[in-house]
Amino acid sequence: MLSDIFPFRFDFNATTIAGASLWSLALYLGFSPISEWVMNQLNRWFNFAERSLYSSETEFEKTRVARESQNAFYASLFSIVPFLIVGSLCNYGVEISLGKSWAISMGILVCVGCGVYELGRRDGQSSRRD
Repeated sequence: MLSDIFPFRFDFNATTIAGASLWSLALYLGFSPISEWVMNQLNRWFNFAERSLYSSETEFEKTRVARESQNAFYASLFSIVPFLIVGSLCNYGVEISLGKSWAISMGILVCVGCGVYELGRRDGQSSRRD
């Protein structure tokens, strides 16, 4: 079993994981312009780092489209990490101040509020363009 392989044990609290995930989603929705900026910066950095691995220009240009789309995918995945960290800190703050029973409730409330805010923000942007 796993206890034979690993000499240590991790205890995961489902409430803490759920609360931190809800807070992370809420922050990701509420600060979507920042998440897009982080994604663009990561994509630029991945493309720059990828370019430094090739010595010839022709070899670099052969698979450029596929590599750039792969880098965009990785950038979108890694852009979640800062929000997971800050969401975990927010959840920890709620658990310390209000108790563990409020962690998920506050996460759901903030998640719904930020989702409604994001819908309104996008609707406001689309009505300005028309």
